[in-house]
Amino acid sequence: MREVVIAGIGQIPVGEHWDLSLRNISARAVQAAKKDSGWLIPEAVYIGNLIASMASHQANLGAMVTDNTFMEGVESYTVEAGEASSAAAFRLAYLAVASGWVDIAMALGMEKYTDLAGDSMDEPTKLVMDYDYESYIGQTLTSQAGLLMQRYLYENPKAERMAFGAFPLIGHNNAVNNPNALFRKAIRPEVYAKAGMISSPMNMFDIAPYGDGAAALILTTPEIASKVDHPLVRVIGSDVAIDTLALHDRPDPLAFRAAGVSLENACSQAGILPSDVDLFELHDAFSVYGVLSLEAAGFAPRGEGWKLGMGDKLTLKGDLPINTMGGLKARGYPLGATGAYQLVEAVLQLRGEAGENQIPDARLALVQSLGGPASTAVTHVLERMPG
Repeated sequence: MREVVIAGIGQIPVGEHWDLSLRNISARAVQAAKKDSGWLIPEAVYIGNLIASMASHQANLGAMVTDNTFMEGVESYTVEAGEASSAAAFRLAYLAVASGWVDIAMALGMEKYTDLAGDSMDEPTKLVMDYDYESYIGQTLTSQAGLLMQRYLYENPKAERMAFGAFPLIGHNNAVNNPNALFRKAIRPEVYAKAGMISSPMNMFDIAPYGDGAAALILTTPEIASKVDHPLVRVIGSDVAIDTLALHDRPDPLAFRAAGVSLENACSQAGILPSDVDLFELHDAFSVYGVLSLEAAGFAPRGEGWKLGMGDKLTLKGDLPINTMGGLKARGYPLGATGAYQLVEAVLQLRGEAGENQIPDARLALVQSLGGPASTAVTHVLERMPG
């Protein structure tokens, strides 16, 4: 296997891009990544997307993207793994370069959520659930997450409900200095405490907001990327793990097993322990997912992940900064494009280009994206190359 580096990154702000089409947002991210790489031309493009065929009435995205970005004839197709789709696309790009099959590959995540309207805006989340036994009877990911938090508080009576608020508070505080974030305003604990209930015991701030977005990364070998004018970041760990589709089929619904397995395997490949990383971009679609992800990763014992939200441990000044550019909650949640944004943000940290949110001397980043309630988990370990 060859060494693989990230030579270029590109993103657009997550938001409600009413004036842009799916092809517009993808082209902007692609061109930005190509420019950042010194205009390397990918031989393969892997596209992470979940809802385009439903929301934008467009499939065959590989042909659309390459045709629209002056890459006609380049191998390209869509990868679908729920909300972890673009993280899975990145893994394919990594494997393609590492194996020697191609020398330059691109991973692109794109989503145009606002192409939906009215009642249909609730439909995308149901696609990642078990249709026959969950979504068909009216369950949603939001109601499911509410049940998970309720169960967590029941099984762990010492857990403080307000501790879950640490995740949106950290996210909003970090997003203030992220020009690509949907919400760039910090919130106070008392604002969180008074927020309206959505799915008891979850309130409005416990739920990440959907949005439009596109982000891209170009992967290649260190030799090909030797002339880029920014620090290189290499991929040293990559893994995917799968759990049951339906949450009720798991022996323990509060154990995000796939998240734990994927993370352990990726860290093993990288030759590190999770505690070695300088930051963790985790999948905070719901506050309870943040707690369960930290426990699955081994950062806290079962039933004690909530304690990590008490104090500064997870903040930019802490020992384990999370979601350093706002996470899903404040940067915004572009569904299948989420993983690409997480990876781009980790690269910015490792390059030393995260501005006011920079983690001093960041060298190792852990990035995990989930499809559904950790039915699919995709984890990557990134490292800043010396020099």
